[in-house]
Amino acid sequence: MDLRQRALQALCTASPTDKVAQATALYAEAARLPLSAAAPVPDCVLPGRPVLPRLVHPARVPRRSPARPEGLAALLHAIAHIEFNAINLALDAAWRFEGMPAAFHLDWLRVAAEEAYHFTLLAEHLRSLGHDYGDFDAHDGLWGMCEKTAGDVVARMALVPRTLEARGLDATPQIQDKLRQAGSPAALRAVEILDVILRDEVGHVAVGNRWYRWLCEREGLDPVAHYPLLVERHCAPRLHPPFNRTARLQAGFSEEELAWLVRNVPG
Repeated sequence: MDLRQRALQALCTASPTDKVAQATALYAEAARLPLSAAAPVPDCVLPGRPVLPRLVHPARVPRRSPARPEGLAALLHAIAHIEFNAINLALDAAWRFEGMPAAFHLDWLRVAAEEAYHFTLLAEHLRSLGHDYGDFDAHDGLWGMCEKTAGDVVARMALVPRTLEARGLDATPQIQDKLRQAGSPAALRAVEILDVILRDEVGHVAVGNRWYRWLCEREGLDPVAHYPLLVERHCAPRLHPPFNRTARLQAGFSEEELAWLVRNVPG
């Protein structure tokens, strides 16, 4: 199978363990695989995922304090679910979009492999607390935006990595502060895992920024002016402060883009 067929195969895989293994192996082999011009046709319901966790409306996912063992497990589960979705998002980008350079597909397979590593770290820590992925309810917000932007690679780059996933750059330091306040060995181990995730997520958002700007240049679009149009067209969420200015600059956001975020904070 060529690279895009392998990416689709991994995307269709329901078992988290198997998906992690396939994403990791695919990136290791990707540079040697042929790349077809056309996307293969899926023969499964996308994305492949296990029966659990049960997916509910975001408002029905309870928030619990990480100061208690059950609350810490619920928090880790929520982050693990984000990382599992992020594997699927990266695989979908590598499989779906035509007319892109080989470097685009390789970038997203690297992201998929790193997200698989993040999921593994979280799932292992969750098991050390007596839980597993699927034990708590979750929501489907990330994949919902993936579906909305399936027909527009510019919108996908704008609204998934550099909008939804970039929220993690802002939220992670706040989560780490709460975990440090909890102070248990398990909470402090979670802080260490989040250090790894935050470091890598800066790079993932940078991939989104780089390809968004590349696409805007190819299509004669102003990346700053076009972004609000995509937000409105696809009903993307408006982001709330505080914004992690340092991480966002490292990930390739411009001063002009950061100023737009601040001006457009929901009232």
